[in-house]
Amino acid sequence: MSSRAPERTSRGKKTVIASCCAAAAVIIAAAAVIFFSVINGDGKKYDAAHFGLTDYKSSLDADGDGIDDVTDFLQNVKAYLDRKPEYKSAYYAGGYPDDGYGVCTDVVAFGLLDAGYDLRELIDADRREHPENYDPDEPIDKNIDYRRVRNLLAYLKTHATEITADLSDIGEWQPGDIVIWDGHVGVLSENRTRRGWPYVYHHGYEGQTEYQQDVIRVNRKIIGHFRIS
Repeated sequence: MSSRAPERTSRGKKTVIASCCAAAAVIIAAAAVIFFSVINGDGKKYDAAHFGLTDYKSSLDADGDGIDDVTDFLQNVKAYLDRKPEYKSAYYAGGYPDDGYGVCTDVVAFGLLDAGYDLRELIDADRREHPENYDPDEPIDKNIDYRRVRNLLAYLKTHATEITADLSDIGEWQPGDIVIWDGHVGVLSENRTRRGWPYVYHHGYEGQTEYQQDVIRVNRKIIGHFRIS
């Protein structure tokens, strides 16, 4: 299990997470919640059993707490979002935001942290060992690298199980899966729409109050779909 991040302080003026949730996402994500809930579902939430499916469980338990990694991760994602973080793209000298603010990648990072995976450490080590998988023109910075969507994508491609991006097989879309769109990331919910597509836990724009939304088919191409173990 990776060590946790040290004491963290904010340097709010340095906005360096441009790749995560671009400004246009504010309009896109907010509009998608209304639009796709109309065409994709009836506003109700259905569980896997409704579709004859069984939720995936991992065989691994990285932190040895008796909870499988996927279940642990999903529980931690929900616990993090229950704190109602406010959206702000800022730099933190200690890495993990500690002031009630965050962005889309923090949902994944905090979810994994309490499941035994310290993305700050893991992506930093991977980037140094396999620089060919990352942007060579981007300076290495342990405090921010793991909070960039493009770096998270590069890491998951070699350290997680990659799943199909085809939504037609709803059984391939499981709670705790990580989905990456162009410039955004979210975690699949245990709840589904009437079509069987999972709701998404995510943090994508300022003023967001509902963090579980029917946005699997927002107006962005899915470029990655992963399972951590």
